[in-house]
Amino acid sequence: MKYKLDEVCMFINGGAWSDKEYVSNGLPVLKVTNCKPRGFVLDDIDYLPLFSAQKYEKNILNKGDVVIATVGSHPNLVDSAAGRSCIINSMVEGFYLNQNAVCIRTKDSKILDQKFLGYLTKYRLFQHYIQMRGKGAANQMRIAIGAIKSYEFDFPEIAIQRKIGAILYSYDALIENSQKQIKLLEEAAQRLFKEWFINFRFSGYENSSICDGIPKGWEKGILGDIAEFKRGKTITKKQAVKGDYPVVAGGKEPAYYHNKANTDMPVITVSASGNAGFTKIYYRKIWASDCSYLDKGSSENIYFIYLFLRYNQDDLYSMQTGSCQQHVSAKDINSMAMIVPTNEVLTAFRGIVSPFFEKIASLEQQISLSLQARDYLLPKLMSGEIEP
Repeated sequence: MKYKLDEVCMFINGGAWSDKEYVSNGLPVLKVTNCKPRGFVLDDIDYLPLFSAQKYEKNILNKGDVVIATVGSHPNLVDSAAGRSCIINSMVEGFYLNQNAVCIRTKDSKILDQKFLGYLTKYRLFQHYIQMRGKGAANQMRIAIGAIKSYEFDFPEIAIQRKIGAILYSYDALIENSQKQIKLLEEAAQRLFKEWFINFRFSGYENSSICDGIPKGWEKGILGDIAEFKRGKTITKKQAVKGDYPVVAGGKEPAYYHNKANTDMPVITVSASGNAGFTKIYYRKIWASDCSYLDKGSSENIYFIYLFLRYNQDDLYSMQTGSCQQHVSAKDINSMAMIVPTNEVLTAFRGIVSPFFEKIASLEQQISLSLQARDYLLPKLMSGEIEP
């Protein structure tokens, strides 16, 4: 039977609070910028004060809720935000939805299954329908909630909806589990780094003495003493040839893709402009463009250096220079002050921490394969080409 979404769904706008209300810790907020095609990116979370819980109670997200970004870049642009749909999982359950997005819930689960609704909003016909009704410029368009409410679909019987939802959800459950494991592994690596190189409780520390505030044999130096970040080779979207290698520029996500890579893997990138100073590690070959980079071919201590940069992320942000466009240069990164451990300690640390990152790389690959399988099946199940 055909229904308009407005007939079978509840629509809840994101909260319209001010940025001035944010505090360092409290009620976690989900923004459009936290919602990415691969899932939720939670390394830059804002918080509301705890006393605001009742005031913004209607904006609390439940597991299974569907969130659609109503403001963002045009769908013609890479990594378009406007119209992007996300299904709330346990990683962001209980977060508070910010403005520029809408939360959708089924009114009656006997008519519309919530899981099915989530995948319907990822279906290309739905995406095309709402995005073509967006208004505004290429870099900032807005989709009226009325356009989403007016979408009409011939819903299959509820039993079929539930089967389709269950099949597609099985892939998202695998993705979520992998993302949780990655988070735990990264946290474990970060704790180990802090224990060894901040608290100086490294392997064999009991037999080491402290001289001038640092372990004997260690030296006060700069990052450039053990590795050298280089400036990426800028390539525009027009110059890039369509391919599978992410082009990493100033943003937190790949700008577009190219058919060649100019790095080995894994590779650390530090944004040179646009989120200047943002640090990320890729477990695949990339084209380093508007960023500084260091790959495994340039340093065997790449994981130590990555953890050092993540621990000092605020220092990287503080290096930003420039009036109109903020920049962080490779030269600035290489000149970061650090205590340089002995080669023996670095080798021992590498032996312990490398398996953590190798497992993360494997999990990242599993996520990519699960996404491909889900996105292949989704249109075929929604269109009826494949029976669930």
